[in-house]
Amino acid sequence: MTINEFNFAGKKAIVRVDFNVPLDENGKITDDGATIIMSHMGKPKGKVNPKLSLGQIREAVEKALGVPVAFAPDCAKAADAAKALKMGEALLLENLRYYPEEEGKPVGVEKGTPEYDEAKKAMKASQKEFAKTLASYADCYVMDAFGTAHRKHASTAVIADYFDADNKMLRTV
Repeated sequence: MTINEFNFAGKKAIVRVDFNVPLDENGKITDDGATIIMSHMGKPKGKVNPKLSLGQIREAVEKALGVPVAFAPDCAKAADAAKALKMGEALLLENLRYYPEEEGKPVGVEKGTPEYDEAKKAMKASQKEFAKTLASYADCYVMDAFGTAHRKHASTAVIADYFDADNKMLRTV
């Protein structure tokens, strides 16, 4: 069973995180960070669908984290929001799948046609640029999306190329 198949309703989940942070003599964190959260919801196939917006879960994420969580309504245009993020805060990006580049699949072109093959080549280049944009928001990358780790999506596999060279990719899966 995968995490996508498990019904969490009424269940308790135990999550292993790393809270090994530097503390001063009074037990205060001396060097906390800022978190940029990215995900997908559903399968909008590269089109904006308000029913699949991550904006509707922002308050729940904020409550769960216990820190202010800002929302970037366009995940590919969140540079200013990421730059403005203060240490100890979090930023939730809008649904990555609103961009077809996330999955790397051409839309509006029939599979198995010469047009599809050309569109797929163009999409791969576009996907790299999308991943590069996402990578530009942060100093390091944490891969904790086990349910999507097997996919060659911009936010799971392609983005890793922009962090691996500098040893700034942290894998938890």
